[in-house]
Amino acid sequence: MIPNRHDDGEHPRRNHWEKEADMPAVPSPFRPRKPKVEPPSQSKMNVPVERAIEHCRVFVDGEALPGEYTVNSALEAVEEYGRGFVWVGLVEPVEHQMTRVAEQFGIHELIVEDAVLAHQRPKLERYDDQLFVVARSVNYRDSDEVTDRRDVISTGEVQMLMGKNFLITVCHKAKLPNLAYTVADEQSLVEIGPVAMVWKILDMLVDRYSEISALLAVEVDEIEEEVFEPGVKFDVNRIYLYKREILEMKHAIEPLSAALKSLVENNKDLIDKQIRSYLRDVNDHQSVVKDHIQSFDERLSSLLDVSVAKVSMQQNTDMRTISAVVGMAAVPTLIAGIYGMNFDNMPELHLEYGYYISIAFMVITVGAIFWWFRKNNWL
Repeated sequence: MIPNRHDDGEHPRRNHWEKEADMPAVPSPFRPRKPKVEPPSQSKMNVPVERAIEHCRVFVDGEALPGEYTVNSALEAVEEYGRGFVWVGLVEPVEHQMTRVAEQFGIHELIVEDAVLAHQRPKLERYDDQLFVVARSVNYRDSDEVTDRRDVISTGEVQMLMGKNFLITVCHKAKLPNLAYTVADEQSLVEIGPVAMVWKILDMLVDRYSEISALLAVEVDEIEEEVFEPGVKFDVNRIYLYKREILEMKHAIEPLSAALKSLVENNKDLIDKQIRSYLRDVNDHQSVVKDHIQSFDERLSSLLDVSVAKVSMQQNTDMRTISAVVGMAAVPTLIAGIYGMNFDNMPELHLEYGYYISIAFMVITVGAIFWWFRKNNWL
């Protein structure tokens, strides 16, 4: 008969699991691990939410009402007019600031986490009647103007959260112009709602992609001419520099195509037909830029292969030249070594003109070898 309990009254199975509970947990390889989020410090908790708000504007009938608003007053103004929407621009908010804004607009908690963490690929997510769009901004600086060459291409992040009567933009290392003035000529579009502003922001970002693509095309063309021009020394590190920067831009903009396509095709109930046509145009421009960046990457890979081949050929030429020079020096060295052995019984040692004969023989031999090397393009 097996006893059910120990003498001290503890169940053996229960005691076993209690001991295991005291051991450090081992993460399972089959269970995804959430990224560790550091709790905000007390100093960040004390920062008011207004510190993260860059602007808060109210749009009614396609026009921006004059002046800036607080979040509460903006919502009250939209409710009072019975139409229009609020646009709140945030700059790198911390968690408690984003949580406060989310409570006022009824934003899903998962969006709050994404908006704070940043460093995300371009994407589109839908939460009921809210759309969350992430796009990357790209900035270009000439390589001669930066101290750290890794800063030629720099990227930021623009997040857009769209609801029925509000638009919240969150910028991380990115700068958006005040569109309240730039959309004055597009009043009929803005009157449609926040989605028109989302289109405008995406259109501006993609236009910037096109401008940078044109600048990179000039740089790649210059590198190509430099590599293929004969007799010109070139810096292979420049190819590595632009290949790395173009890859960074490629990773920043390439996923946006899928997000734009999903925005147009899968959210027709939230997006007006006219805006969908404009978003298709943005997607077309994005695809063109993506193809250009892909071609730049392929061209630089080819130029890198060519440059490595040219360096190898130059090294082979240098080694051949060195070998030819050593070969020409070998004959005089051999003659001088033979007649420098100091043997008594050497017939040429006592010739009256032996020195001049040996020197002449050295010169003639070196000249013959030089002629032969030049004939075979070794020198």
